[in-house]
Amino acid sequence: MKLTKVLFGVLAALMVFEMASCSKASNEFVLGLDDSFPPMGFRDDNNEIVGYDIDLAKEVASRLGLKFRAQPISWSAKEQELNTGKIDCIWNGLSITPERLEALAFTKPYLNNAQVVIVRSDSGIKNLADLGGKILGVQAGSSAADAIDENSSFKSSLKSIVDFNDNIMALNDLEIGGLDGVAMDSVVAEYSLKITGKPFMILSDSLAPEQYGIAFKKDNTELRDKVQKTLEEMAADGTVAKISEKWFGSDISIIGK
Repeated sequence: MKLTKVLFGVLAALMVFEMASCSKASNEFVLGLDDSFPPMGFRDDNNEIVGYDIDLAKEVASRLGLKFRAQPISWSAKEQELNTGKIDCIWNGLSITPERLEALAFTKPYLNNAQVVIVRSDSGIKNLADLGGKILGVQAGSSAADAIDENSSFKSSLKSIVDFNDNIMALNDLEIGGLDGVAMDSVVAEYSLKITGKPFMILSDSLAPEQYGIAFKKDNTELRDKVQKTLEEMAADGTVAKISEKWFGSDISIIGK
């Protein structure tokens, strides 16, 4: 009996220790992101996580009196990371969809976006129809993947679809000829073309228009509302416009508009 009690006590202590080691500080604001998603959130040359969403979130956290932490996650497991409490929000160019609205608590949209396809400039591909019989790359678990699935005729016209962990890997494969196109967010695609100068072009017709939002656990509407209120205050005092101009050259935010 005593041995059983001792074993039970040890197990209980280990469980408490594990829970404590996995928990986060209550004064933290932990943002979950794919850290290879420029310009929303990515690592710079110094391996620091930077980006448009990062700048917005840091300012929000500061105004709420919280310590900011960017937590890289597997994008395909983002909802699980949120629901287990490892992160407070998913804030990384997350597209608002009917399915996500059912499962998560979203802020109001803060950026307009669309799902587009990037191709090599010399490929001769001018529109989505020209991708028939071609190989398309896409980030696994992304809204681009969802947009392809929802466009059954377009999907069936493709030779194959190749999943990647992130868009950077897909674009590298496109550059060397392993792919004929990459489906991705227009905001990210336009930034990539401007910064890298690679011989790519964005097809004029898009797969789907959409908007970005910040997602919280379904029952965490209190924090969601605080973040929304703070963003609107930042838009009113010009902070959002300043951050937008830094990353995009103009104020493309739709907060409070």
